[in-house]
Amino acid sequence: MSAGPADFEQALAETAAAVDATLDALLPRADGVEGRVAEAMRYATLNGGKRLRPFLVVAGAQLFEVSEPSARRTAAAVEMIHCYSLVHDDLPAMDDDDVRRGRPSCHVAFDEATAILAGDALLTYAFEALSAPETHASAAVRCELVRGLAVAAGCGGMVGGQMIDLLAAESTLDIDGVTRLQKLKTGALIAFACEAGAILGEAGAEARAALAGYGHDLGLAFQIADDLLDIEGSEAETGKAVGKDAAAGKATFVGLLGVDGARDRARVLVDRAVGRLARFGDKADSLRAVARFAIARRH
Repeated sequence: MSAGPADFEQALAETAAAVDATLDALLPRADGVEGRVAEAMRYATLNGGKRLRPFLVVAGAQLFEVSEPSARRTAAAVEMIHCYSLVHDDLPAMDDDDVRRGRPSCHVAFDEATAILAGDALLTYAFEALSAPETHASAAVRCELVRGLAVAAGCGGMVGGQMIDLLAAESTLDIDGVTRLQKLKTGALIAFACEAGAILGEAGAEARAALAGYGHDLGLAFQIADDLLDIEGSEAETGKAVGKDAAAGKATFVGLLGVDGARDRARVLVDRAVGRLARFGDKADSLRAVARFAIARRH
């Protein structure tokens, strides 16, 4: 039986609270002269947000009966990477955003240098947390998690996509170019989050591939929803500035396909993502709910 919207929203909120508690326990606290960077790390991370990527880790882990502490530590590491990317993306040299999740961006609340260091520290601390024995008893599994997250976050994933995005205003990207950009910038980390539960559960290659494919489709659909919100949403809804992509002349799914065409593309992606979950039966209903949420959300 499929989970309804209310059930999904409750599950999302419960997972967010559990992962927040894990993040709070893992992140360093302000102490000594260097405490300012620890304070900035906590500011950038413990500031709300949907915690969608952690939810994907936890929901995927449940398919393979992974222990909750193990899933939550992995989810927390993924969220540290995501939050580091937001801190750096908001910097004046990058996307130059002063508001994030409804409050001043990290570089505004502190300063640019501290924000850079906080992002650097979150990036490295994610791998420190992920590689610890508490995350999984098997060193091989921990190594696979570290490798997978490094690939998703690096030049062949999120960072590479951000580089393309920064250059996009100076070049003309067609739909294939935008798809590649977002598959790297947004989709790579989401795909890893989806596959991480299978890695923790030591699942076979087919199960891992199905979840990674689901994640890539979901990531593109999620980005299309972001593009639509940038045009149709408000800062109050999204917690960040809107209309910036069009003002910067960046190529987006909406700009290339139009509003209706972009929505149609998102629906196709969601249908394909959901189709990849057939092998998991009813156990994957929470992941199906995420896909529906991706194109219906207003924040």
